[in-house]
Amino acid sequence: MRIATWNINSVRTRIERLTDWLQRSEVDVLALQETKCRDDQFPGLELSGLGYEVAHFGLNQWNGVAVLSRVGLEDIETSFAGDQPQFGEPPVLEARAIGATCGGLRMWSLYIPNGRELDHPHYNYKLAWLESLRTAGSGWLAENPDAQIALTGDWNVAPEDDDVWDMEFFANTTHVSEPERAAFRAVVEAGYADVVRPHTPGPGVYTYWDYKQLSFPKKRGMRIDFVLASPALAERVTGAFIDREERKGKGPSDHAPVVVDLAD
Repeated sequence: MRIATWNINSVRTRIERLTDWLQRSEVDVLALQETKCRDDQFPGLELSGLGYEVAHFGLNQWNGVAVLSRVGLEDIETSFAGDQPQFGEPPVLEARAIGATCGGLRMWSLYIPNGRELDHPHYNYKLAWLESLRTAGSGWLAENPDAQIALTGDWNVAPEDDDVWDMEFFANTTHVSEPERAAFRAVVEAGYADVVRPHTPGPGVYTYWDYKQLSFPKKRGMRIDFVLASPALAERVTGAFIDREERKGKGPSDHAPVVVDLAD
């Protein structure tokens, strides 16, 4: 089985790139983030024509997550915890998580809050969101240590210094602060391994490049998209790669797909 995650940065804008990539990549299950559309606007027909079932959670032109599968799609959830943090005034649940069981694999597409600035309320929301995810993920493994779970998506955290092109450039900003990194490590310590990094060692290996200031050709990127796997799933990993070719060409997303191969 081949699984992947991709922050598509507007699925309607990039549907042709998505369908072309799916036909080339042979991905069985794909998690998408930042679809930027409501459920009724999602271009499902184009994907069903390729043999993919779709579970999508989108409320407006912001955020939005989806799971695409050609190996089954069951038990869809749009919240990983009953007390999943909310943001705004009054607080509302944002479209940032969707989970589905696909061929025996529990696939979560996650779009972790950006945080914006260190002194912004969105930063505290981000930390609470990650802690809620850690709590939920720990509970799943306590219930079933052999569960096949993939926590995939845009984490908006660069866990190591090598995950950004210049730490001085990111000084006193989100994505690299110690509380964010500690929150990411807590999910790992709960039992979910980064199964991509061993196959894509850094430094200089990124998944995201800003559109501004020629960041991609200048290799000024960040590694913020991850596949974290439960112990039973991690044992099945046979390879992984970041498809940075999809960051090239006309109208790309600012993120590249992250792909993981699993033994049957």
